[in-house]
Amino acid sequence: MYLISPHKKQYKANLHSHTVISDGKKTPEELKAMYKANGYSILSITDHEVPGNHSYLNDEDFLTITGYEAYIRPGGASKYDRYGKEVHLNLFARDPENVAIVCYNSNFCKYITEEQKEKLIKVGSQKTRDLTTEYVNEFVRTAKENGYLVAYNHPWWSMEEEAAILSYEGFFSVEMCNYSSYLLGHLEYNGALYDKMLLAGKRIFCHSADDNHNTEPENSLAFDSFGGFTMIMPESFTYDGVISAMETGEMYSSMGPLLYEVSMEGNKIHIECSEVERIMVFTGSKAPKRKFAPIGETITSADFEIDDRAKFVRVSVVDEYGRAADTRGFFRDELEF
Repeated sequence: MYLISPHKKQYKANLHSHTVISDGKKTPEELKAMYKANGYSILSITDHEVPGNHSYLNDEDFLTITGYEAYIRPGGASKYDRYGKEVHLNLFARDPENVAIVCYNSNFCKYITEEQKEKLIKVGSQKTRDLTTEYVNEFVRTAKENGYLVAYNHPWWSMEEEAAILSYEGFFSVEMCNYSSYLLGHLEYNGALYDKMLLAGKRIFCHSADDNHNTEPENSLAFDSFGGFTMIMPESFTYDGVISAMETGEMYSSMGPLLYEVSMEGNKIHIECSEVERIMVFTGSKAPKRKFAPIGETITSADFEIDDRAKFVRVSVVDEYGRAADTRGFFRDELEF
């Protein structure tokens, strides 16, 4: 049974990016050129509160996913508070032509003109946004009812308590690494939080993304492109194929390493990957299965037995730079042991 199949082609994707349409510094055309030149096949331009269909950038080797980033702050405030909690969500459209804005609020659409606001296709309630469990869940439900997959963005940056995050429903995936936020404090790698979500029974996937704004030059350590990505394994390299793969978890998160195969036979798991220093399998226990390379060397495969008390199975590999690649969590009812 393949969890990551060696027979499926993997396409490199950045599922969170910003352009001059909101607060990024590159045009959509410049972003495509940058990412395609660096081996990416898929890009979602998710400008703040500006749904966008960028299919005019598509070619036979490159695909854009229609979407945008929405945000929710306490008491309906749209102003940024450095010390305040907030929720940011990426919405990915199942239909590339879908550019409806969910639960429209004029104050949050600060990057477009009043004339552009009037032309937006608005769906769902337009009551004041508020950072409560009830409102966030209502927003997510509305987005899903109107043809979007909804991802939870940069939980560390958002400063929310774990209990609040666990109270939300309906996300298809959470950002394991948001690279822009990772550069801020080296903390936006969310493996521990993701495992707690799995232990709470959340059927949620994980992915990584840049959240690039490109305010710094490419030769700067603060350059925020090409640091977090998602490898997607669709049945066909089409819009529907990619969205279906995302929705069914045919993808994995990475900051660098690649996973070539993860397979199970009974309770035995086999992993093949690019050169790394350690390979781990998380199962919801205090002690993950693990294999370490000798100091100064690397490993590219590992085999483990999964015990009968495993709550889930999740593979994580880490290279010499501390960069991780992570599968989603697979629950026991998905596995054959």
